[in-house]
Amino acid sequence: MKFRKEKYYAPSTGKTYLAPLPDGYHGEFGPTVKSLCLLFSHLCNVTEPKIADLLENFGIAISSGQISAWLTGAYPGIQEEKQAIVEAGLASSLTVPLYGGLSAGQHMDDTGTRVDGKNYHCQILCNPLYGAYFTTAGKDRLTIIDVLRNGRPRVFRINEEALDLLLRFGLSKRVAEQVRQLPFQQDWSEEDLQRRLTEQIPDLNQGPRGRIPEAAALAAYHAESGHVRLLVRDDARQFRLVADELALCWIHDGRHYQSMTPCVPPHREWLEAFRKRCRDFYKELLVYRQSPAPDRAAQLRNEFDELFSTVTGYDELDQRIARTRADKTYLLTVLKHPEVPLHNNPAELDARTRVRKRVVSYGPRSVAGARTWDAMETLLSTAKKPGVNFFQYIRDRVSGARQMPSLADLIKQRTETMGLGSSWAPP
Repeated sequence: MKFRKEKYYAPSTGKTYLAPLPDGYHGEFGPTVKSLCLLFSHLCNVTEPKIADLLENFGIAISSGQISAWLTGAYPGIQEEKQAIVEAGLASSLTVPLYGGLSAGQHMDDTGTRVDGKNYHCQILCNPLYGAYFTTAGKDRLTIIDVLRNGRPRVFRINEEALDLLLRFGLSKRVAEQVRQLPFQQDWSEEDLQRRLTEQIPDLNQGPRGRIPEAAALAAYHAESGHVRLLVRDDARQFRLVADELALCWIHDGRHYQSMTPCVPPHREWLEAFRKRCRDFYKELLVYRQSPAPDRAAQLRNEFDELFSTVTGYDELDQRIARTRADKTYLLTVLKHPEVPLHNNPAELDARTRVRKRVVSYGPRSVAGARTWDAMETLLSTAKKPGVNFFQYIRDRVSGARQMPSLADLIKQRTETMGLGSSWAPP
């Protein structure tokens, strides 16, 4: 693109003044081409070679290396913007009463992502106000805490909760008493904690050595005022104990029954009959959400006990029923908090963004590329929820104009609105 820039000479200063270029025009290409490349890659899931082919057909001569640099670097400040979105999203569940208006809980899910040919995991954290993505090497409990703390450096604390957790994890009372000798109510870095454990308990086995930091990390996280109070998830074990309360997804639990393929005709009949009873109970829970009442909650708890105490004689089905019964507390969180969804669909829908991207591009070729995927998908998911035009927003950022309000500010505004009361009804 060519520009005619005005040029003036000022006799008073003896200098010549040349008008600047519009915002975002540096080098050969302007913000529109850069923004289109980001749009094609992250919204339309077009590969880098096809973006180059498309621009070439438009008469734009550009190297594939330049496109790759834009897609990896996106624009200055994108990582800070993602961090601000996550902070505002996490804070939304603290300032709005428990699902009283919009959402006081957080949804989580994960899906695989290959980074430079290695298996990584994409953690999705969201609620109706935002969606955030974190590509991590693992998916253990410490990783979940890292995500819920928005990537801040890990903190560990020894207190009574940590000691109780050690006993729940199966560690001996002797080891717990040795850990008790460490300074109480003191925050440790991971390196300092491991060093202190080596000095004070040199004969510690590998198992307890891994469990102690896990318990200390949970205790430190729960001591923070901003920790997540309620988490909606599937039944993966690493999510247990992280939040004050956990709500399990009924849809995910139902898939276990759906995936069963009995060969014996009576087994098929027993399975189908039981699944029908489960669907009927699920419908009763949906009705309860609209008109909650203590008496009805007690009745539904009794119905749950009766339903999931069923013994059919089909061993695989009976074992699955027993596992569902063991999750009673988490599956019936809705009876205590009627506004909590019975499913984890918000996180699973956001996970599709990564899945579609993964199908087309397979995976980022570096950790830096994975961080850009995370940031761009966070912006894309969050922009959709208030109806912000993604291309206009990206162009505003790429150009440096920053005339549009940030997505983090929009989350804060919506949180304040919902906190003051709204006619919004839970999905």
